[in-house]
Amino acid sequence: MNKTGTRDIETARLLLRRFVIEDADAMYANWCSDPEVTRFLTWPTHIDVEVTRSVLNDWIPQYDNGDYFNWAMELKDTGELIGNISVVQVREDIGEAHMGYCMSKAHWGCDLMPEALTAVMDYLFDVVGMNRVSAVHDVNNPKSGRVMDKAGMKREGILRQAGRNNQGIIDEVWHSMIRSDRT
Repeated sequence: MNKTGTRDIETARLLLRRFVIEDADAMYANWCSDPEVTRFLTWPTHIDVEVTRSVLNDWIPQYDNGDYFNWAMELKDTGELIGNISVVQVREDIGEAHMGYCMSKAHWGCDLMPEALTAVMDYLFDVVGMNRVSAVHDVNNPKSGRVMDKAGMKREGILRQAGRNNQGIIDEVWHSMIRSDRT
């Protein structure tokens, strides 16, 4: 694994970049305070912007680590901060990056998250040297699975009662792409 860390990635519509503390207000307003966005996530809805600021204060120093991958999703045409995509777990022993993501409800259904996920997977395979990129979603959140499908991941199966999110204990649907899947 090449410990390159979080670097800027540009797509047709997005700039994926490191978070800065000045992102707190937009992050809070656009997704962290929205219970619909956090419904299937593993962290609670933020009760105020100070919670968001505290999270950023935890995240930002980690950019010094070469194995920390956490991007802010910014619309290129407006500069609006609309979401987050990150590697939530690295398994160096098998070259795996496990992904997590969330985005402002105002931008759901616009194919922005598959665009971001595809770009991040390309970076993880081509620059970092990963062999496997995986992600899971709650069986009751099939739209998240569609993101994974559109990004070219393959559905692997369901692990019953294997995870926990804001809904409680859940069945997890696993998806992945491995290096040899790429065309």
